Amino acid sequence: MEPGDAARLGPERVVRALPPRLLLLPLLPLLLGRGLRSAASASSSGAAAEDSSAMEELATEKEAEESHRQDSVSLLTFILLLTLTILTIWLFKHRRVRFLHETGLAMIYGLIVGVILRYGTTATSGHDKSLSCTQEDRAFSTLLVNVSGKFFEYTLKGEISPGKVNSVEQNDMLRKVTFDPEVFFNILLPPIIFHAGYSLKKRHFFRNLGSILAYAFLGTAVSCFIIGNLMYGVVKLMKIVGQLSDKFYYTDCLFFGAVISATDPVTVLAIFNELHADVDLYALLFGESVLNDAVAIVLSSSIVAYQPAGLNTHAFDAAAFFKSVGIFLGIFSGSFTMGAVTGVVTALVTKFTKLHCFPLLETALFFLMSWSTFLLAEACGFTGVVAVLFCGITQAHYTYYNLSVESRSRTKQLFEVLHFLAENFIFSYMGLALFTFQKHVFSPVFIIGAFVAIFLGRAAHIYPLSFFLNLGRRHKIGWNFQHMMMFSGLRGAMAFALAIRDTASYARQMMFTTTLLIVFFTVWIIGGGTTPMLSWLNIRVGVDPDQDPPPNNDSFQVLQGDGPDTARGNRTKQESAWLFRLWYSFDHNYLKPILTHSGPPLTTTLPAWCGLLARCLTSPQVYDNQEPLREEDSDFILTEGDLTLTYGDSTVTANGSSSSHAAPTSAEEVLERDLGMGEQKVSSRGTRLVFPLEDNA
Repeated sequence: MEPGDAARLGPERVVRALPPRLLLLPLLPLLLGRGLRSAASASSSGAAAEDSSAMEELATEKEAEESHRQDSVSLLTFILLLTLTILTIWLFKHRRVRFLHETGLAMIYGLIVGVILRYGTTATSGHDKSLSCTQEDRAFSTLLVNVSGKFFEYTLKGEISPGKVNSVEQNDMLRKVTFDPEVFFNILLPPIIFHAGYSLKKRHFFRNLGSILAYAFLGTAVSCFIIGNLMYGVVKLMKIVGQLSDKFYYTDCLFFGAVISATDPVTVLAIFNELHADVDLYALLFGESVLNDAVAIVLSSSIVAYQPAGLNTHAFDAAAFFKSVGIFLGIFSGSFTMGAVTGVVTALVTKFTKLHCFPLLETALFFLMSWSTFLLAEACGFTGVVAVLFCGITQAHYTYYNLSVESRSRTKQLFEVLHFLAENFIFSYMGLALFTFQKHVFSPVFIIGAFVAIFLGRAAHIYPLSFFLNLGRRHKIGWNFQHMMMFSGLRGAMAFALAIRDTASYARQMMFTTTLLIVFFTVWIIGGGTTPMLSWLNIRVGVDPDQDPPPNNDSFQVLQGDGPDTARGNRTKQESAWLFRLWYSFDHNYLKPILTHSGPPLTTTLPAWCGLLARCLTSPQVYDNQEPLREEDSDFILTEGDLTLTYGDSTVTANGSSSSHAAPTSAEEVLERDLGMGEQKVSSRGTRLVFPLEDNA
């Protein structure tokens, strides 16, 4: 192209007409400058990104170290609380102070530490601005948030009311000492409940079995519905006076009735045990509290499962009601079966293996099998509390006698220590939670109504049932016993654990706060008044647990001799539950020989065609054991000296003496008449139980 052509074409056409290589030449300095600047910018931005990433990693490490330190401090706080509680308990026992129980001490120390943490520490973390997710119609349990290409995981803590968004607790230490409710159910409750079943005094428990079952099942249901209906009236009153700021349904009131019906007279029972109070009163209170916890937790689960059909999910529906009843029966029976089966499996394992040669392994297996019962029941949709309770009873009745001497002592002490620490930990946490829990709802009307409702519910629970039970009891439940049982309706660890398990809604938060205050009052006031109440009601103390009550018309049935000889005087027989008497023969003749090394040989109790099976299941120790009926924790109906067991042609008594076979006909007739069996024979193949009645003259 000539120079004149450039003027003729114009600047734009010149640029288009230029060859590509020539076109880039004038732009080369500009492009080179930009490239250098881009390279320098990229280099600087890369270095900045590396520095930012290093700073983030350093900040993350510092946060992890700080979180670990706070975890250690929170656990150390509870350990120091327990240590201080133990030292104070020793001081109280040394000074013979009984007005305050160890659980009350743990709660007081927890309150003090809660006040310090609440008002003596400053906020250590801040909250970023809240983000709105208007497109979602529900809250997700886990969120993945993309922040500048990096994904962060967030876990749901719970719902916060709009009025409390700006007052969310910003103290990390308070967050650390607030435990997940599942910790109470999966870690702290199992040793408490198992110890209750494992340390059960079967003799006095089974002697009052019918009354205990009535108080635990029927009484808890009555108490639940009375408290629930009274609290529904209180809620209606709160709505009228304008003190109810959110929804509170009838099912919520029934749930509160089930939760607060779980009695835990740990303070009263501890004082009873220390003073050696009347064994029958102790058995009634202890047995009721043990089974009552199991009934309360299943009852609360059944109420939660109540789901009527239709739009109004809180209206009464007969089909939903009977479904809930079926759920209650199914959960309770399934949990009972699972606990008993686990105990039976453990008994068989310890019987047919030689684990007793290795006490450490034996104790470890016993511990793991017992604890796994709770988790197995929860995993299968049943209730672990019921399962581990009956597992403990089964282990004490069968497995305990297969263990070596070292393992017996170890298991008793192990679960006793775990029970002590777990229970005092829970009561310490109760005191702490009054100031560290972030979702309290204090309602004076609801709290006062709850105190009145539990008093009336307990009265309707004890007095009418005692009246009907006395119609069929030989050993009557006296008025002083009834007043003491009414007074001993403390609330404790189980009510607290049930209340704290779900605090998502306004109603559940109010229930939790009220339950906490009720536990405080009953443990401090009622628990502290146990000793004066025993004295005021003239209840016997200093009683040997293995000693029978004194022979009087209130506690014994007088049986007159049939013969003309009146010199024999009155004959007495200690009362026992008819249900236990029907069960005892089957258990002694078949289950004990199968699951333990004691009892009569199965070759004498099973039919002849089961001879091979009987020889396989019968332990060789049975034939060598000359005192098969002697047990450390006797569950006999009578005292051991009163029991006679007949094998073939020889008679062996519980104290080891033997004689030729001679069945006292008069005693058998008395036993038949007492069991209400008329002309039916009281016998089983190969084994016969004879109960001679001693002379009181």
